[in-house]
Amino acid sequence: MTPIIIIGSGIAGLACARRLVEVGLRPIIFDKGHNIGGRVATKHAHGLQFDHGAQYVNARGEAFATVLGGLVNAGFAASWSDKTRRLGIVGTPGMSALAKGLSAGLDIRQGSQVTKITFDNNSWILKINEKDYQTTRLVITIPAPQVPALIGIDHPLVTKIGTVNFAPCLTLMIAVQGKAPFIIYNNPENPLSLVVQNSSKSGRSSGGLSTWVAHAGVAMSKNYLAKKGSEIVDLMLPLLCAELGISLGQVTQATAHRWLYGCVTTPLGKPFLRNKHSNLYLGGDWCIGSNIEAAWTSGTALANDIIYSNSEDRKGSGST
Repeated sequence: MTPIIIIGSGIAGLACARRLVEVGLRPIIFDKGHNIGGRVATKHAHGLQFDHGAQYVNARGEAFATVLGGLVNAGFAASWSDKTRRLGIVGTPGMSALAKGLSAGLDIRQGSQVTKITFDNNSWILKINEKDYQTTRLVITIPAPQVPALIGIDHPLVTKIGTVNFAPCLTLMIAVQGKAPFIIYNNPENPLSLVVQNSSKSGRSSGGLSTWVAHAGVAMSKNYLAKKGSEIVDLMLPLLCAELGISLGQVTQATAHRWLYGCVTTPLGKPFLRNKHSNLYLGGDWCIGSNIEAAWTSGTALANDIIYSNSEDRKGSGST
C-alpha cells in the first residue's frame, strides 16, 4: 500500500509532494500527461521554444520568495527585465524548468491515466493504466471541473467546488524576422490580452529571430475555443502582426494552443478542501487564485495539514 497518492503533477501537486518528502513521507504522483508543471509549460517546435502557458512569476509571500530564490541559485530560474524594470522570475531555459527544479527527487509517474476511484475498508483504490493501487490518503490537484469525473458528482466535496469557475485561453506562438518593438504588454480589454517577447527571456535560443507568445482575452478565447489550431492561427495572427507592426511575410513560424482551463476567474476562497476523515484532499491554484504562487501555496498548505494529521494519528494510537 502507498501511504499517500497525489493525482496531478502541476505546481500544486509538486509543492505538496516536496513538502511531504521534507518530513520523510514518500508520496507518489500520478499524472495522465507526459510533462510535469501543468500550465507552467514550454513547447518545442522546429528548433525553437515557447513558454505557452505562464509567462513569469513573482512572489508576494516570503516563503514562496525563498523557493524562487532557491530555484535561481540552482540554475532553474533567472530574473527577467526590460530596459526600465524587473518583470519577474522565469524558468531557464524555459518556464517548465521551474517544475523540473521542484520535482527533483520526487516519485512522479507520467502517462498514468486514473480511470476509477473507489473507497473500501478505509482505503482508496485507484485503477491506473489497468493496475490497482491502494492508499490511505488521496490528494487530487487537477482543475476543479475535472474532479467530479474521478470521485463522483454526488460526492460531498464536489458540491463545495461548484462555485469555482475557469476561463479558457487561446495561445499563439510565432517566430519573426526583424526588430522586436517591445518586451511585453498586458491589457485585459484587448482581444490579445497579453503579448510577450519570448526570446527576450534568459536562456532562450531563437536563431536570430524574435519569438512571441500571445494570449487571447477571455471573450475571444470563449468565442473561438472550438476552432481548429490552424483556424486559431488565422484569427490571432493578423492581430498580433498589427500589434508588432510587421507583415505576415515576416512570420517564419506560427502555431496555436488551447488551454481549456486557462485561468481561474472565481476561486474557492480557501487553500484546499478535505473530507471529514482527512483522507481525501482537493487542491490547486483554483482554491485561491490563478497564478503559480497560488498553486504552490495550496499544495504546501495541503501537505502541512497531512503532516499535522499524521502527527495526531500517532498520538491517538499511543505511539511515541
